Amino acid sequence: MERDIGFWSGYLLCLCMFAVGTTVLIVGRKYYVVRPPQGSIITDAFKALWIMVVNRNMDAPKPTWQAENGSSRAVPWDDHFIDELKRALVACRVFAFYPVYWVVYGQFSSNFVTQAGQMNGHGIPNDLMQNFDPISIIVFIPLLETLVYPLLRRFRIRFRPITRISLGFVVASLAMMYAAIVQHLIYVAGPCYESPGCDLSIVDGQTQGNDIHIAIQTPAYMFIGMSEIFASVSGLEYAYTKAPPSMKSFVQSMYLLTNAFGSAIAEALTPAAFDPAIMWMFVGLACASFIAGIVFWLVFHHLNAQEDEMNALDAEDSEAPQDWHHEKKQDN
Repeated sequence: MERDIGFWSGYLLCLCMFAVGTTVLIVGRKYYVVRPPQGSIITDAFKALWIMVVNRNMDAPKPTWQAENGSSRAVPWDDHFIDELKRALVACRVFAFYPVYWVVYGQFSSNFVTQAGQMNGHGIPNDLMQNFDPISIIVFIPLLETLVYPLLRRFRIRFRPITRISLGFVVASLAMMYAAIVQHLIYVAGPCYESPGCDLSIVDGQTQGNDIHIAIQTPAYMFIGMSEIFASVSGLEYAYTKAPPSMKSFVQSMYLLTNAFGSAIAEALTPAAFDPAIMWMFVGLACASFIAGIVFWLVFHHLNAQEDEMNALDAEDSEAPQDWHHEKKQDN
C-alpha cells in the first residue's frame, strides 16, 4: 500500500485496526474481570528492595524485623507482603538472561530490514519481509498445540517452561547464524559485493541491491518467530504463574525491564552494524544466544522439578486474601 498508493494508506490501515480493537474493548468491557486499584505495589516493592540492599538482609523490610532491631521507621506494608516479594524475586531470577535474547529478537525489525534492502527485492519492499515473523507465529502455535505438545505428553516427555525458554534461546541463535550466512551470500554476489548500494546497483534511479533474491531471508524471520513462541511466550507465562497474586504486576514489570536492557545493549552495538562487519555481529549474537541458552538451562533446569510445587503455591495464594492493601482497607 505504501509503495503503490502512498504512506497515508498504510497509516489509515493501522488506524482502522486500532479502531476495531478499541471497539472490541469498549463493547466487551462487561465480560472482563476487572480488579479494583490496589495501590502502589511496584513503588512499595522497590522501596522494600532498597531496604534489603542497605541492610543486606532479605527480612529487613518486615515491620517485625524493624521492631526487633530498634528501628522506629514506619513502613506501609506487613510481613506477608515481604514474604510474597521474596517469592517474586525467585521468579525474577530467570529473567537475568533475557537481555541477550531481546538483542537478538530486535534484529528482525532493524538490521534484518536493512539486510533485505541490500538484496534484489523483485518488487517486494524490504520492510515487508518482517511480516513473516507474525505469520510464522500464527502457523507454528497451532501446530505445536495440536501436534507437538500432545505427542510429547503421549510419550510422557515433560516440556517444562525452563526447557522451552532454553530452546527459544537456541532457536534465536539459529536465526542469527542464518542471517550471517545470508549476509555472506550478499557479499559474494554482484554487482557491489561487500559494498551493497553502490552506483553499479542503481537502475533508473532506484537502488536494486546485490543479485540475490530477497525471499532467501524468509527462514531467518521464521526462526525468530519460533524463538518468540518458546522464549518470549514462556517467559510471560512463567512471570505470571510463579508470582503471588499481589506481585504479578511487579514481576511483569521486571520481565519487561529486561527488554529495556536488551534495547540498550542493541544501541551499544550500533557502531558494528556496517558493511562488512555486520556479518560478524550476527555471528557474535548467534554465539551469545546459544551460550546463554545452554547456561540458562544449566543454572535453572532444577526449577522444572519444582514446577508443580510452585504452581500449587500460586493456587493457595489465590484462595487467600488478595493482598495487604485490601486488609489495610478493612482495618481502616
